[in-house]
Amino acid sequence: MADWFAATDAWTVLTILGLAGVTVVTRSFFFIFDKDWTLPPWAQRGLQYAPIAALSAVIVPEMVMLQGQLIHTLKDARLYAVAAGLAYFFWRRGQGQAVLGTILSGMAVYLPLHIGWGW
Repeated sequence: MADWFAATDAWTVLTILGLAGVTVVTRSFFFIFDKDWTLPPWAQRGLQYAPIAALSAVIVPEMVMLQGQLIHTLKDARLYAVAAGLAYFFWRRGQGQAVLGTILSGMAVYLPLHIGWGW
């Protein structure tokens, strides 16, 4: 432990303390004020799309790229899994667990192609 502290420069310690301070202030901001406050309707509506936008930002590059390059062959299990997932989502849109079913149907296509056939 002492080796880590001795090897850490002042800027790193200052950065860690600054980030910790910002985190504490932003997370305790809601406890500072006594009265309740609500977000405007446009912000509430925008926050409804935040989880799916974050998931898309993580998943989409994995679906269409292989080691930094676009997929250039049809012999890739991910393409068929995406097609199956999209088909299920549009079939069940607005009815119950559409996202869970999308993931499960995509994986039901992906796993046999990837593990069984080696795609």
